[in-house]
Amino acid sequence: MRVKDVKKVVLAYSGGLDTSVILKWLQTTYNCEVVTFTADLGQGEELGPARDKALLLGIKPENIFIDDLRETFVSDFVFPMFRANALYEGQYLLGTSIARPLISQRQIEIAEMVGADAVAHGATGKGNDQVRFEISYYALKPDIKIIAPWREWDLTSRTALIAFAEQHQIPIAKDKRGESPFSVDANLLHSSSEGKILEEPWDAPDEMVWQRTLSPMDAPDVATEITIEFKNGDPVAINGEAMSPATILTKLNALGKANGIGRLDLVENRFVGMKSRGCYETPGGTILWQAHRAIESITLDREAAHLKDSLMPRYAECIYNGFWFSPERRMLQALIDTSQASVEGTVRMKLYKGNVIVTGRQSPHSLYSMKHVTFEDDQGAYDQFDAQGFIKLNALRLRLGAMAGRKGGAL
Repeated sequence: MRVKDVKKVVLAYSGGLDTSVILKWLQTTYNCEVVTFTADLGQGEELGPARDKALLLGIKPENIFIDDLRETFVSDFVFPMFRANALYEGQYLLGTSIARPLISQRQIEIAEMVGADAVAHGATGKGNDQVRFEISYYALKPDIKIIAPWREWDLTSRTALIAFAEQHQIPIAKDKRGESPFSVDANLLHSSSEGKILEEPWDAPDEMVWQRTLSPMDAPDVATEITIEFKNGDPVAINGEAMSPATILTKLNALGKANGIGRLDLVENRFVGMKSRGCYETPGGTILWQAHRAIESITLDREAAHLKDSLMPRYAECIYNGFWFSPERRMLQALIDTSQASVEGTVRMKLYKGNVIVTGRQSPHSLYSMKHVTFEDDQGAYDQFDAQGFIKLNALRLRLGAMAGRKGGAL
């Protein structure tokens, strides 16, 4: 891309060292007007300093956007994903992945609002986030120009970034002067830590890595009992108190943190091809995932539930790989959302030393029939003799195979 091609760019801006260097680098390299966008997704950090630093670096007040997107994040992105019970590679609750389409969406909205012809992000050329951001940008505005500094500049180390910052009088937090032990990304759903001291998969993570959860060993010796109420597959109340989506997740995070719930040390397969090791904390999400599975267990038809489970890995990959704004994800979401019409009721759980223990579930739409399942006299609700024909018919093809000399399923 030629420098003269860009007149105004919207930068996804956190106010940290990397994006502050990117801001100044855009000004000096592209000689363009820069608009900063900072999303409050519940990362737990004060966002005022991001505004102050942007002003210090010459950004006009009208070109600084700091948006509270917490409710939108949970209601329109996190909850739809949890209706699917989505797990990437059987374990990861996709906390970073699900934040990227919302940031991208708002970034494009701001670009159109201010007449920008480009957007920029701070993702490196090795990770998944560059893919997630840029695929989302193109899906929403196919002619947008994209600047990815980590793929363009020659600032290839922390030392080089600090030297650039000092050269351009960019304030540097004292704890950034030296090697950062690991990289952290956080939002209301989770916190992830990667890199540096976590790169060797054999080395156990230091306790300082875990920032959102108490160690299960240090958690209380008495279980915390809670109830979660669901409507159309989404949680609507905790312990009988109705709350907004973001408030529910915030409350579950606090409960999970206090009981040491939601830690995951994972080696995963990145979309770009390499394996990486990350330490994830998803306290509220872990509780919610278990509760949603529990309410579905009594409200979803067997084949509907099994079909949904079979599609879940594909759905999770769509999100992990950056295809939230794709026709296949929307098609899967339509099926998933249709399945949730009767997913309503209450789940009771105990939280204890890293464990989420379901102790009860009830629903006005329950398919669980005590009359049919009882070991006592069912008074004719179920004729056990019917099972004989059911079993023989299901075994017929195996019997025919055995008669032809293919015993035990032999080919």
